Amino acid sequence: MVDTKREIERKYEATPGTRLPDLTRTAGVAAVVDQGTAELDAVYYDTADLRLAAASITLRRRTGGGDEGWHLKLPVAPDVRDEIRAPLSERLPRTLRRLVRARTRGAELTPVMRLLSARRTLLLVDADRAPLAELSRDAVRAERLSGPADGASWDEIEAELADGVDPAFLDRIDKKLRKAGLRPSRSPSKLARALQETGLDAPRTTSPEPVNAGDHILAYLREQAEALLAYDPGVRQDLPDAVHQMRVSTRRLRSAFRSYRGILDRAVTDPVGEELKWLAGELGAARDQEVLAERLRERIDALPKPLLLGPVRGRLRIWSAAQGSGARRRAVAALDGKRYLALLRSLDALLADPPLLKAASGPADTVIPRAVLRDWERLAERIGHALALPAGTERDLALHDARKAAKRARYAGEAATPALGKPARRFAQRMKAVQTVLGDHQDSVVARDTLRELAIQAHAAGESAFTWGLLYGQEQRSADARERELPGVWAGASPDEVRRLPGR
Repeated sequence: MVDTKREIERKYEATPGTRLPDLTRTAGVAAVVDQGTAELDAVYYDTADLRLAAASITLRRRTGGGDEGWHLKLPVAPDVRDEIRAPLSERLPRTLRRLVRARTRGAELTPVMRLLSARRTLLLVDADRAPLAELSRDAVRAERLSGPADGASWDEIEAELADGVDPAFLDRIDKKLRKAGLRPSRSPSKLARALQETGLDAPRTTSPEPVNAGDHILAYLREQAEALLAYDPGVRQDLPDAVHQMRVSTRRLRSAFRSYRGILDRAVTDPVGEELKWLAGELGAARDQEVLAERLRERIDALPKPLLLGPVRGRLRIWSAAQGSGARRRAVAALDGKRYLALLRSLDALLADPPLLKAASGPADTVIPRAVLRDWERLAERIGHALALPAGTERDLALHDARKAAKRARYAGEAATPALGKPARRFAQRMKAVQTVLGDHQDSVVARDTLRELAIQAHAAGESAFTWGLLYGQEQRSADARERELPGVWAGASPDEVRRLPGR
C-alpha cells in the first residue's frame, strides 16, 4: 500500500555556525516547537546511468524519523514534488518500480548513494497550535555506493509547508531567512548535491538555442516526449487529468510529425506516429468515458426533481463504474506492456538522430508558416464540405473529421509559436475556438448514443425511460446550436497574420 503527499519546500545553504532568526516574529506564527533531533539513514536507488536523477526523480529507502520507508519523489513544479510512500521493506516495492518504468525501461535499480543526516526539526504553529511549516536543520554526510568510495558533507536548512497552508506562507519564511543571511541551495535536492560533490553527477540534456526551422520543431518534439514520460506515473495512480494530458502529448507528437512532414522524413516518423495513435487509443477509452460520465451527471443535476423518473443517478453510476474500471485497466495494461517501451525507445532514437530533410535548415519564419497554412487549408476544405451537407448522420461524421483537422491546425500553431511569436499564438487560439465548437458537437453525438443505450437498459429493467429521452432531446438541441454557431466562429479564424510573415 502506498500514499502520496504533496511537498512544497525550499532549501537553503548553511554551516554548523548558521543561526536561525526568531521566526515567531513572522506573521501568523504563534510559536516554534522544538521536535528534537533524529538520525536518518537513506539509501538512494537509480540505474547505472542515473536516469532517475537526470529527470530530477529520487527513489530512496530510509530508516529513522517518523516517516521511515520507501519514498519516491516526482517533480511537479519548482519547489514542489509529490512524495509517494510505501512501508519499509527489504526489497523495492513493485508499485514504486512500476511508477518509474517509463524512465528505467526495465534497467536494474541499484543503490548509488547513502545519505546520513542528523536532523533537528522545528515546528511552526499558529495560535490554535495548528502546524504551518517544518524547519529542518540537517547535517548531511554522503557516501557514494558505486564506483570510488567518495564522500562529501554539508549543512542545509529546509522549510516545508504543512498540508493545507497557503504557499504564500513560505514567502514570509523565505524573507526572514534571507534577511538573516541564508541563501537558497544551489542544488534542487540532497541527492543532486551528493552526486555532484562525489563526482557522479547525472547527465543533463541541454539543447542549443534554436536557429533554423528544424531546431524549433525538434525542441517542440522533445518537450512533448518529456511530457509523455512525466504524466506516466499520474496515469498509473489514476490522478485527475493525467490520462487526458498524457493523451494530448501523444497527439501533439503525432500531429507535429504530420504537419511538419516537410521538415521530418515521413519514412521514419510515420511508424512512430502509428504507435502513438495506438497509445492514444488505449488511453482514450479511459478519458472519453470520464468526460462523458461528467457531462451526463451535469445534465442530470440540472433537471428539476419532478423530471427525474426512476433510479436515474443509480443507473448512471452503475454504467460509469462498469465502463470506467475496464477503461482504466486497459490504459495501465498498455503502459505495462512491451509495445509501450518499444514506442519510447523509438522516440528516443528519433530524437537522438532526427530524420531531418533539406527544408529543416531553412529559416523558421519561412519554412514553418508553410506547414501552418497547409493545415489551415485542409481544415477549410473539411469545414466547407461539412457545412454544405444536410443535417444528419453524414454531416455529423463530416464535422467530426473537421474537428480532428482543427485540432491538428491548433497544434501546428502551438508548435510554431516559439519561432513565429504572436501570429502563431493567435492562430492557435482561433483554431482552438473552432475545435471547441466542433468538439462540443461531437461530445453531444456520443452522448446521444449512450443515452439511447441507457434508455434501452432502463426499459428492459422495467424502469421509466422518460428522463433519458428528455436528456437525448437536450443533447440534440445542443448539437444544433453548435452547428448554428460554427459559421460565425469559422469566419473569425483567419490566418492572415501568418500569411503576412516574412517569406509568405
